[in-house]
Amino acid sequence: MRTFMVANPKGGCGKSTLAVHLASWFARCDEIVYLADLDRQKSSRHWLQLRSLSLPQIRYWSLSENDLSQPPPDCSLAILDTPAGLHGKSLRKALSEVDRVIVPVSSSLFDMLALQDFFEELAEIKAVRKDKVGIAVVGMRIDQRTISSQQLIEFLNEFDLPLLSCIRDSQRYVQSVNSGTTLFDTYSPLARDLEEWKPLLDWLVNRR
Repeated sequence: MRTFMVANPKGGCGKSTLAVHLASWFARCDEIVYLADLDRQKSSRHWLQLRSLSLPQIRYWSLSENDLSQPPPDCSLAILDTPAGLHGKSLRKALSEVDRVIVPVSSSLFDMLALQDFFEELAEIKAVRKDKVGIAVVGMRIDQRTISSQQLIEFLNEFDLPLLSCIRDSQRYVQSVNSGTTLFDTYSPLARDLEEWKPLLDWLVNRR
């Protein structure tokens, strides 16, 4: 059983979009997927309630930030959509329960300022220092041709964290999520979209 956490201390960075797409992709790969939504807005849970029963099943895992119990026994893969402002004891507890952390980021100055303290805190946590928990950074709504994307890469280099992939800004994400689906649920996902997701999916599948 593997557990992945999607985390960023700032809201509005694409955590839920990332979490539901990962849940959808792994469900289509015949994993028994549980999705936990620790955020107060419960965006992932609302999305799950819209999801058609004809699509690959994603189960809801009821958790609270202060009660990170083990996933149900039939779970083969769990995904945690975490709240903004996750830090301190709650962050350390979460990291002790997960295998991988995916950090969605944008190229805005405000996102980078919010992430600076978060990355420094991660670096001080024992599980991360001992490489027991893998960390990946994914750019959300980013055009890699822009100056701001290069500034983001330079910022991440300060923490020795590579930008694993960039997911472009597209209305396809908005339209799919609003109907309880993802791009992976369509019969003809664009090759460009699959190419953007491939580095992250390969990294998550690789068990080291």
